[in-house]
Amino acid sequence: MTAELWAQLVGGIGFFILVSGTLWGIWWRIEGKVDKAKAEASTVASAASAQAALARQELAEHRLHTAETYVTKAGMQEQTSQILRSIEGVGNRIDGLNERLDRLYEAQPRGRAARAG
Repeated sequence: MTAELWAQLVGGIGFFILVSGTLWGIWWRIEGKVDKAKAEASTVASAASAQAALARQELAEHRLHTAETYVTKAGMQEQTSQILRSIEGVGNRIDGLNERLDRLYEAQPRGRAARAG
């Protein structure tokens, strides 16, 4: 082998090593950014999971509080029937008042026309 052939061979190997090193360096930087993005996404996902668990717990506590403090179906039906009975009582009183007023006007003499006749 001649010196010129060795120079070409060494130059080709050097070029291959240079290209391989450049590609490996680019890949290494990309991989580093991907790993960093994965770590950030994992942190955000963990925080979101913790918030969702907290929201679930608070919702369960609110449901319990509402069930203990406010109305059940049976209680609501009972309250509704009481309100309807009260409204019916008011309606009956108004009807009674109308009847009394009707009787009052029916029993009154006609005034001057009744005396003149």
